[in-house]
Amino acid sequence: MPTEELFRSEPYTQACTATVVEMNNDGIILDRTIFYPTGGGQPGDSGYFEPSTGGRDIKITDTIRLDDGNILHVTEPFIARMEAGTQINAVLDWSRRHRHMRMHTCLHLLCSLVGDAKVTGGSVGADRGRLDFDMPENTLTRETLEFDLNRLVGEDLPVTSRWITNEELAAQPDLVRTMSVHPPMGQGKVRLIEIEGVDLQPCGGTHVARTGEVGKVIVGKIEKKGRLNRRVNLRFYSD
Repeated sequence: MPTEELFRSEPYTQACTATVVEMNNDGIILDRTIFYPTGGGQPGDSGYFEPSTGGRDIKITDTIRLDDGNILHVTEPFIARMEAGTQINAVLDWSRRHRHMRMHTCLHLLCSLVGDAKVTGGSVGADRGRLDFDMPENTLTRETLEFDLNRLVGEDLPVTSRWITNEELAAQPDLVRTMSVHPPMGQGKVRLIEIEGVDLQPCGGTHVARTGEVGKVIVGKIEKKGRLNRRVNLRFYSD
């Protein structure tokens, strides 16, 4: 059975108990996890495991999804062997994860401000983020985008999630904003992220509960990347 994905329903949970399913040369698979695996432009989580059997903590440097649906927690090299069935306490690098949540939600706000332009690429970072848009002519201005983004942040809008079926999504193709990354549909259902009155789109990433949590952001360069692409760069103002 694939790893249970607690991060979907519990994005603010910073630690959880879990059981080791398998350990290999690359890392550790658990029966359940709060660690988000790399995907959709958002980096995999990092943190550490506390073995119930004692001994030193095990550093987790990255988290990735395997082809079979399990989630691999990439470990630091040269760690002690952990047998299947071992109980551990998994602890997130919460500061880093929370910044990813803030930036990911901010990028959804950015999507809402560029009209119908499709997203051709993007990246969520702990300090910076970007989205590339299919936009032959530059109709964006840095000052206007920055003002409107911070206005939406200041409105402290609720950010919620819900699920629809694959068939329901197929009947509403305009919900999909991305051209190069398709929504995760392997479970027969798709998760939607909604920013009340502003944005609604499929997304598997982790998000803050309200836009006010994003904090003040700065719009950097708006760059031409190829014949059709415009790249908008963002960064947090300060903390």
